[in-house]
Amino acid sequence: MKNPSRDALRRKRHERLRLRISGSTERPRLSVFRSAKFIYAQVIDDTTGRTLAAASSRESDLAGESKVDVARAVGRVLAERAKAAGVSSVVLDRGGYQYHGRVRSLAEGAREGGLNL
Repeated sequence: MKNPSRDALRRKRHERLRLRISGSTERPRLSVFRSAKFIYAQVIDDTTGRTLAAASSRESDLAGESKVDVARAVGRVLAERAKAAGVSSVVLDRGGYQYHGRVRSLAEGAREGGLNL
């Protein structure tokens, strides 16, 4: 019997999370994707299916000593962009990842930037 990959297990966890978490117009969903090198985050209104704000560590102006520091900077930038789009509070969709390390740092950076999670 073949063991499922780590990514397949994460996708399954994310599907279960998405049954409970949905972004509305009042509280859009802050979706996080973490790869080995980069971290990506978007604020999504699921009722209209539109991305209201996005940020990632691939942007050249976001640099730091460690990936955790970069994730915090991405959270701050995303919060600024979301505020400009008129969003003040969001629902965190951690994407099947543990609330630890870079995901936690991004969420804390978003809080520092003024988003209510």
